[in-house]
Amino acid sequence: MTSGMTNILRSMRSAWPVSDESVEKLCGYFTPCSFPRRHRLIEADRRCPLAYFVERGLTRSYWMVNGEEITTSFSHEGGIVFSMDELYYDLPSQEYVETMERIDAFSISLRDLRDLFATDHDIANWGRVIHQNEYRRLHQSHKERLTLPARERYEAFRQQFPEVCRRANLSYIASYLGINPSTLSRLRKSVF
Repeated sequence: MTSGMTNILRSMRSAWPVSDESVEKLCGYFTPCSFPRRHRLIEADRRCPLAYFVERGLTRSYWMVNGEEITTSFSHEGGIVFSMDELYYDLPSQEYVETMERIDAFSISLRDLRDLFATDHDIANWGRVIHQNEYRRLHQSHKERLTLPARERYEAFRQQFPEVCRRANLSYIASYLGINPSTLSRLRKSVF
């Protein structure tokens, strides 16, 4: 089952040395899936009982605030996309997740993923590490938005997410950084 999962396995094992046995156990729950560009994988205020391991493609997460989309994160090859509200609190998602490109992924039910976290040491540690890393990313992003000028925020983003800079719509990156698109456009021109 691990054929066609090069990016997922590389990402998993860069976070934690997950054993072949644990990978096989996880893969036993996977269902291959593909989605076109601009498909909503997760919708706010609705249940989505699945997590998606992204082998190929790019997604973005966002909130709707007063009719405006506020980008909260991006995920690409090797990433995992799911509703934290549903996984941890059994509540509908507060955000949307949309594909920005066609994606090839593997889905797993959140119930099965929770069971693996509870019964498999490697999967539990891998899950802990990716959540620690995500918390740190969110914390750093929040700090940067509150303390750095727009140019420095963009430079930090470029360093952290070079793939997203090459592939994502400028307005989504601007939204994530908390600046307007015309300011980001000027910053990009001065950098290149």
